[in-house]
Amino acid sequence: MAGKLILCRHGESEWNLENRFTGWADVDLSPKGEQEAKDAGLTLKHEQLSFDLAYTSVLKRATRTLWIMLEEMSLTWIPVTNAWELNERHYGALQGLNKSQVAAEYGEEQVQIWRRSYDTPPPPLNNDDERHPRFEIRYASVSDLPASESLKDTLLRVKPYWQTKIIPSLLGNQDVLIVAHGNSLRAMVKMIENISDKAIVDFNIPTGIPLAYEFNENLKPIKQGFIGDPETIKQAAQAVANQGLA
Repeated sequence: MAGKLILCRHGESEWNLENRFTGWADVDLSPKGEQEAKDAGLTLKHEQLSFDLAYTSVLKRATRTLWIMLEEMSLTWIPVTNAWELNERHYGALQGLNKSQVAAEYGEEQVQIWRRSYDTPPPPLNNDDERHPRFEIRYASVSDLPASESLKDTLLRVKPYWQTKIIPSLLGNQDVLIVAHGNSLRAMVKMIENISDKAIVDFNIPTGIPLAYEFNENLKPIKQGFIGDPETIKQAAQAVANQGLA
């Protein structure tokens, strides 16, 4: 059998709390998000899960969630790899705007297309927009930076990293923890479970709730599911789905 995989979306961020499009903006955790990270770590500890290594993005809401989780599990010593490829989907010109206000202006249907359609990106950032990632030193070595992304675009950048870095770890029988973002994780789930372009639109990943996978030797999932109280998970997923409503 291959190693176990736990995916976890970062805890609630300050902009999640304010219902704003976040994307690649480097927003910190809210107090609730810090607690969600602690709870996620305690949940995994209660399940007696341990890990050989961890992956996360280069955005602080994910990295801090991982740090807090590892601290709760007494696993701060394991190797951690930060990768920009695991960043959230880039929301382009919507980044920083309130989702409900954008829905009121452009209509809920259009916002849902921008938020959740598989292959329709939001309006892109202009190249001279100060929000463009080309102005950040952390991306200085990245040659093809996005100014906006659909989920399909996000999957196309996550997929090579998944194939070249994460899959070899799992096939090497290492247990892996990945703390990232709603859309970079949805991209992974789509690949792992072979979910259709249409069905992935309705798959919601709540903040701070671990999603566990066990695989056979060919990396086909034999067991999967969120860890925690089913009703709490259901309500949290529905809250994610409702974010684009006016």
